[in-house]
Amino acid sequence: MTESTPERPVGMTAVRTTTPGAAAARARQVRPATEGWTQQKDAEGRPLLQFASPKRGKPPVHLADLTHDQRVEKMKELGLPGFRAGQLEKHYFQHYTSDPAQMTDLPASDREQLVTGMLPDLLTEVRRLETDGGDTIKFLWKLHDGALVESVLMRYTGRITLCVSSQAGCGMNCPFCATGQAGLTRNMSAAEIIEQVVRANRLIADGGLGDPRKVGHKDERVTNIVFMGMGEPLANYARVMQAVRTMVDKKHGLGMSARGITVSTVGLVPAIRKLAAEDIPVTFALSLHAPDDLLRDELIPVNSRWKVDEALDAAREYFEKTGRRVSIEYALIKDMNDHAWRADLLASKLNERGSGWVHVNPIPLNPTPGSIWTSSDVDVQNEFVRRLNEAGIPTTLRDTRGKEIDGACGQLVATEEDQAAAASA
Repeated sequence: MTESTPERPVGMTAVRTTTPGAAAARARQVRPATEGWTQQKDAEGRPLLQFASPKRGKPPVHLADLTHDQRVEKMKELGLPGFRAGQLEKHYFQHYTSDPAQMTDLPASDREQLVTGMLPDLLTEVRRLETDGGDTIKFLWKLHDGALVESVLMRYTGRITLCVSSQAGCGMNCPFCATGQAGLTRNMSAAEIIEQVVRANRLIADGGLGDPRKVGHKDERVTNIVFMGMGEPLANYARVMQAVRTMVDKKHGLGMSARGITVSTVGLVPAIRKLAAEDIPVTFALSLHAPDDLLRDELIPVNSRWKVDEALDAAREYFEKTGRRVSIEYALIKDMNDHAWRADLLASKLNERGSGWVHVNPIPLNPTPGSIWTSSDVDVQNEFVRRLNEAGIPTTLRDTRGKEIDGACGQLVATEEDQAAAASA
């Protein structure tokens, strides 16, 4: 840390210093290893990291790919008055429709041209799975080039959350995450990201997440976005931020609150610092999963580029620049990263950087196909949480929704069954 590192505030509970030196502790240390699949490696035998998107055909340009001024110019290119852009924005972002028949305020002769030129089809729904009494829905989408992505819609008391994908596949190659097993197919466009939200809002408006007249109100919609679906959001930085700007644009976009949008990363430090400078107060989440470099190098391959302390320093800087408390995501994996001494080490590292800037969300590991890894025992999980809270780190065990339909964190992946279904969609 730098010389400006805040000291631990007076009265904060000291962290017990424990180490994994005991033979019993060492015996319980499971090393990360893939099960049922082979991790891609580079020429030097290290886990392959894919930061650049493979070159594939680009999706058609969509209204949500453009700024308002660009939309006006596009209208003029189509031989239509520029003010039609505002009308089309209202239909798409407020009424969640691309159906020309519903655009009765537009001249009938212009509607098909407008929709064809500005609202091309981006997502084809292949499959929809429900659980939690209909409060959790997972969508499988086929993109224009056949790539498959998933998003998950979840109703909670007082809010509706959509977990969106930002890439088809993922290039971060984390061995415990199903999404990264096939590598990165390509980045998604800003409009493909936004379309997931618009389609979810359309379903809600039609009563597909329970009857709004009974469980909410007639105008309810997605209130919270988490970039925790397929992909590493900060590896698709420009398009993700373009989508975020459209989400928060109250005049020409979805008009959402930036505080209801969470952008997560496994630790791309330069991009974290860039995000902090955007002046958009989204919630930032760091997927840490281990407080020590020895384990995190294996568990999160990008740790070979930017170490634990570098990622935490960048996270602290995000808090300092935005005033927004950072979330630390931590998947608890039995006998791998759930040791009491690791809870103490995590607490120590966070407290070294001050108080009031961070919240830890431990998550019981969600199983993935072919893996023998499993979530921590309940007593171990509770002890991990207790130690963090006792050390003054606000910690809340996160609810895992959608496990039954492989829709929980780390489970999103296009299976062979999905591919077969998509072929006929």
